[in-house]
Amino acid sequence: MLRAFSRGDASYDGIFFTAVRTTSIFCRPSCPAKKPLAKNVEFFATAKDALFAGYRPCKRCRPMDTNGRPPEWVRKLFLRVESQPDERIRDQDLRAMSIDPARARRFFQENYGMTFQAYDRARRLGRAFAAIREGGDLTDVAIGSGFESHSGFRDAYVRAFGKPPGRSRMSTKNCIVTAMIESPVGPLLAGATDSAVCLLEFSDRRMLEAQMTTLRKRFARPIVPGTNRLLTVLRSELDRYFEGTLKKFSVPMEYPGTEFQCKVWGELLKIPYGETISYETLARRVGSGGAQRAVGTANGANRIAILIPCHRVVNKDGKLGGYGGGLWRKQHLLELEKAAVVGREPLLFEPAMAKA
Repeated sequence: MLRAFSRGDASYDGIFFTAVRTTSIFCRPSCPAKKPLAKNVEFFATAKDALFAGYRPCKRCRPMDTNGRPPEWVRKLFLRVESQPDERIRDQDLRAMSIDPARARRFFQENYGMTFQAYDRARRLGRAFAAIREGGDLTDVAIGSGFESHSGFRDAYVRAFGKPPGRSRMSTKNCIVTAMIESPVGPLLAGATDSAVCLLEFSDRRMLEAQMTTLRKRFARPIVPGTNRLLTVLRSELDRYFEGTLKKFSVPMEYPGTEFQCKVWGELLKIPYGETISYETLARRVGSGGAQRAVGTANGANRIAILIPCHRVVNKDGKLGGYGGGLWRKQHLLELEKAAVVGREPLLFEPAMAKA
């Protein structure tokens, strides 16, 4: 993705969005603006993800535009939100702008995957998240984000981020600490306690919310953003894995589950780098021959992608089968490992694969 962004490759527009930490702006891959340093770039699967992370749309490449320039009334709304960042825009405000609230709701839902009110809230909450992480007073941030009360802000914040705002800067001791890690297959959400990695998921996976719920239940610990020693090590090891120079991860892992799930995940860890086995073979190895469907379900419940290599399990006929992160990612990971084994450059996935 970094290569596509650096080249301004328009064929990747719509596949991912690029955000620049130093400017708090997100762009299309094809944005003609001067490219930032790689260390200041992060990627998002959707514009909605970038908005909730606190970034604002680039005025040059207009990443919120879909199918050409948006109607003039939509551009007016974008301008209103960005020019008055602390204002909550209600239905009566839309009517005062000669905009039908129902029309705005339908247009934003169809084109951006969220209602206009959700977009407005995302921008305010994203700014609030950044302010809290920088040490802002919670009450000041709540009122300054367009909320009429601290409780209203807290409720909206919990719905958006899954935790109270105060925990966004609390001590990470006895917590599951989470951080985004950029990779050639998209942003990964990583999580670790102070003793083990317990989460590595693709940020656009539909099951992510369910995985986070399971994580809270299994560990009985709060989940907070931040970093710790293990996440730093994991980031480094993933870099080397994607370079093709690391074939075995050293970070400790903890993956509680049902007895059957843990048995399946334990067998996955035994599959050699660069090799694959079938679901049928995996079922036999866990002592449940013929239970390919159950094995596939356990694979899908794996919370530590790549490190617990569920991507190395394929159909009996050699076809890829399923993969929670998308078949294009599974193909990319298998290609990367095979290339490293035979000592050649890995194939880069094509945009068409990313859309599959």
